Amino acid sequence: MFLTIFFAFVYVVNVSAQSGKTVLTLDDYGRWNRIASASISPDGNWITYGYNPNEGDVTFFIENLNTDEVIEVSCGSRPVFSDNSQWVAYIVSPPESEAEKLRKENKPVKNTAELRNLSTGDIHTFDNASSISFSKDSIHFIVKKPKSDPDAKHNGTDLILYNLGTGFYENIGNVGDFQLNESGKLLAYTIDAAEKTGNGMCIINLTNGLRQVLDSGNSDYARLSWSKDGTALGVLSGRENEGFTQKDNILIIVTGLSEDKQTIIKYNPSKDSYFPSNMVLSEKASITWSEDNSRIFFGIKEQEKEPEESKDPVANVDVWHWKDEQIQSVQMRRANSDRNFTYRAVLNINNLRFVKLTDEKMRSITLSQDGKWGIGQDRTPYQTDVSWSGSQADYYLVDLSNGGRKLIVKTLGRSMGLSPDSKWFLYLKDKQLWVYNIQSGETTNLSKSATVSFVNEDDDHPYEKPSYGLAGWTKDGTAVLVNHKFDIWSLPLGGGIAKNITGGMGEKEQIRFRYVRTDPEERFIDTLNPLLLSAYGEWTKKSGYYSLRIGDVPQNLIFEDKSIGRPTKAKYADKFMFTMQTFVDFPNYYVSDAVFTNPRLVTDANPQQAEYVWGRRMLIDYKNNNNVKLQATLTLPAGYEYGKKYPMLVYFYEKMSSRHHQYSMPTYDDRPHMSTYASDGYLVLMPDIVYTTGKPGSSALDCVTNAVQRVIELGYADPEHIGIQGHSWGGYETSFILTHTDMFACVVTGAPVTNLVSFYNELYKSSGSNQHGIMESGQVRMGINPWEDLKLYQSQSPVHQAENITTPYLILHGTDDGSVDWHQGLEFYNTGRRLGKEVILLSYP
Repeated sequence: MFLTIFFAFVYVVNVSAQSGKTVLTLDDYGRWNRIASASISPDGNWITYGYNPNEGDVTFFIENLNTDEVIEVSCGSRPVFSDNSQWVAYIVSPPESEAEKLRKENKPVKNTAELRNLSTGDIHTFDNASSISFSKDSIHFIVKKPKSDPDAKHNGTDLILYNLGTGFYENIGNVGDFQLNESGKLLAYTIDAAEKTGNGMCIINLTNGLRQVLDSGNSDYARLSWSKDGTALGVLSGRENEGFTQKDNILIIVTGLSEDKQTIIKYNPSKDSYFPSNMVLSEKASITWSEDNSRIFFGIKEQEKEPEESKDPVANVDVWHWKDEQIQSVQMRRANSDRNFTYRAVLNINNLRFVKLTDEKMRSITLSQDGKWGIGQDRTPYQTDVSWSGSQADYYLVDLSNGGRKLIVKTLGRSMGLSPDSKWFLYLKDKQLWVYNIQSGETTNLSKSATVSFVNEDDDHPYEKPSYGLAGWTKDGTAVLVNHKFDIWSLPLGGGIAKNITGGMGEKEQIRFRYVRTDPEERFIDTLNPLLLSAYGEWTKKSGYYSLRIGDVPQNLIFEDKSIGRPTKAKYADKFMFTMQTFVDFPNYYVSDAVFTNPRLVTDANPQQAEYVWGRRMLIDYKNNNNVKLQATLTLPAGYEYGKKYPMLVYFYEKMSSRHHQYSMPTYDDRPHMSTYASDGYLVLMPDIVYTTGKPGSSALDCVTNAVQRVIELGYADPEHIGIQGHSWGGYETSFILTHTDMFACVVTGAPVTNLVSFYNELYKSSGSNQHGIMESGQVRMGINPWEDLKLYQSQSPVHQAENITTPYLILHGTDDGSVDWHQGLEFYNTGRRLGKEVILLSYP
């Protein structure tokens, strides 16, 4: 009976015979390609992209945008252009069938690097490559090879330097790590050889070929790091310490490398009385520099004795103590990260003064760009609370010269970071934006003069609401630009009058404007130049880009009924590369000038789509029972006939109307594919859901059924043939709806939460934490614990409402699910079975 009902819902509207096209089926999915390895050359004249099929090997392309010449490479990926755009390099892998065979035979899969001269077409091949790069001056090409023996204790491999001008190449053996400095003229590398023979740190001047051994010894060299200006170098050097877990490292600092006035400093912490006697310099943390090279930052770690071997049996008992800041399962999951955790410290190079910056209470710190200050976080007062509420901390200003701390703000959950000029710290508290002046220690309310709120009131989680985000800091250092729901505002750092720089156009037109950073190295926003803004229509779902001159209104560059992707700009040219997509149009790449004049299509990844019948989408406006305006995206079946009623699938997960222009890629996964349903003659409805605290299931029921009812009223859906499907959180919502209405012919619920009472104390296995935070302030949005209102929890639990079920339902649940425990699906199955409901559980690993 169950299967009969299910299959009664499945009937096909045959439009393929009328159109001469084919209905899309699972067997066709292998023909579809994704696009990978998309990039544009610095001069904007060349692009790369790869067609990566669901089945088969990637085909890689290099295209000249001026001549339309297209070069095809089988199994190519990971392209890199030289800075002068004269060369492109990429990795070529074996065909997947060959690679799979090698893996089964436990043999290495070797990749090849190809270097192509874009002017002549000449190709140079480098066998067995793991990484590729160019020097910044475009004179050298560098290839790193993988370890010949993956099980070897040393990490040294061959490094090939190829001179692009002369064709001369050099093979340097046993290279552990390497880095080019900022100019690209100096190459530093470490030697990591078997038996540590010849280990050391070396440098090559790529301009004249001169090389120098900066240090050598029977040690391991790690964490090679250039200063930002490329004139100083740091590295750790150490040996294994028998009987102890950590190496005894020293820090080697080399300055004056660009001026041939080298100074080598060796800092040995064992000879520094200020350095903690129970700790060591650790290679588990990175080395970084202050901008002026006066300070170098690194990690330190406790030195511990190796545990003694014992033949006695090990006690297999875990103690879960109520005073634990983190429960045992979290401690177990984080054991590896805790073993690798280090405390941040600094060495003032001028006087070799060591300062420990973090400790057990203040475990993390954000360093200012100038290397003078840090913002530290002490989470210990709130460590236990974080299990059931949001993360909070006390924030301190840390003087990096001596480690001194000064409290900035207590109990803060919404930090927005340091300014790039190291003068300001921005945060959200009590629904206001505040800035802390690092020099004066004064705190100013920046948002009090604004006529709008910068708090995202649409966020319906029962926790402190976030801001709409930071746009950036102005180049002149006078203001910070922040996002409103629709517009962008300038807030003077001195506390003056806030100004809406988009002139209120966003709110008036219901268009969300956001600043777009096209230069990845940009630190400040130059308000004297035009700003590029992304634009998104709140109710139209249109998207595109506007240009803004401060003092003027935003000017439309491109704004279409599509989803237009974020542009990638050519480094030295005003050319953009970006995607455009709709439900019908695959997100192919386009190129244009910097004002989006006449975008030109440059990829066509899935021309075979023209062989298949395809649906289209429309927006549906509706309201919930609280009279809140909502939207849903409705996929119409291929060959839709006005006035005809169609079977419909309803699929949801919080808000989904923003996916209105998302292409439905046929691919093998665990979600329904709207393109397939539409091709097969179905409607697919994806409605938005808004939530009332304490009533997540009731909220979903309200929003989803009103959306479905609206589609029925508009004459699209056959009310006798509507099914719903949801997965994970959507699975919970689907299960709850199942227990409260007979609107649907059948229900599929995947990995659902079904009993909020039992789920509250279960584990989120992926992290080891319990579900308290997710239940109270996270996605479930209950706002309280079950002891405060058990009846409320029961009222929102599908298991406790299961006697009302009149619809057959299918449960999908994996036994190893790391988010929602498999027993939640089992509980819903057992409940339905005991009550005589038509239920099937599909259980899988």
